[in-house]
Amino acid sequence: MSSKNKKIITALSLMAVAIFIMAFSSMPSAGSKEITISEVVNGSDKFEGDYIMTEGLLNKESVQWDADKIELRFEIMDENELALPIFYKGVQPDNFTDDVIVIVEGFIGENGVFEAETVLTKCPSKYEGEDMENYDGEMHKEIFNDSQE
Repeated sequence: MSSKNKKIITALSLMAVAIFIMAFSSMPSAGSKEITISEVVNGSDKFEGDYIMTEGLLNKESVQWDADKIELRFEIMDENELALPIFYKGVQPDNFTDDVIVIVEGFIGENGVFEAETVLTKCPSKYEGEDMENYDGEMHKEIFNDSQE
């Protein structure tokens, strides 16, 4: 095998390894723990340093968008109206409205604020055929998990 072929094979191998590493480092949800809002609020120190995922209904009145800094602050609530404050550095999702379920992935900050790295939105009425008063968190969780497979 010539020296030129060895260099090409080595370069292609390094590129394949780099792509493999980038692919897995960009999929943090594969290692996230799915927990409820009440687990986050009542045991935030227990999850410190863990990459976690939780979901809840958007509290539209809590939304604070700073376009200059590209920072979004808001709260999500569970069915008992227990609120979790969220901080996200990134673009506000297009469908950030009252009738939306927000799924966040990230870390619990020292101050108890959830520091989201990913913010996804879903409309429960679109997926369940129900209005918000009949929202079933378990049904949504099943739908979300099925869509991830």
